Amino acid sequence: MTLRQAKIEDLAALVSFNQAMAQETEGKMLDADTLTQGVKGLLMHPEYGFYLVAEQGGQILGSLAVTFEWSDWRNALFWWIQSVYVSPSARRQGIYAGLYSRVQQMAKEQGNVCGFRLYVEKDNQAAQQTYEKLGMQECQYYMYESKR
Repeated sequence: MTLRQAKIEDLAALVSFNQAMAQETEGKMLDADTLTQGVKGLLMHPEYGFYLVAEQGGQILGSLAVTFEWSDWRNALFWWIQSVYVSPSARRQGIYAGLYSRVQQMAKEQGNVCGFRLYVEKDNQAAQQTYEKLGMQECQYYMYESKR
């Protein structure tokens, strides 16, 4: 399995994965045009973050996005892990663990990353167990949102 940063050629697969993840975890159907532009935006603007993919035999089996948040308290970046998806037929094979390990390695190489954060649906017990197995823990913050 190859772990690599996504390229613009991966756009269709990443859009498909995001659609599937939103449907599976939240029962949401995302607008394809908006999603395509959003994924493309991250691929084209590395200052916002990046996607990683896990590929085997020319097929993308899993992916995640990382976006950046500056912490003035720590004088360093948090890397937010988002849009995590592994194809159903490839689950429970260590793909997410491999992607997460690669993210940790990249952060160590960069040097100014103070931690990793992600959000997970409250009812998604399988994902929560996976994250906990990899050493992540629930933090003390609630997440709030306001739409404009």
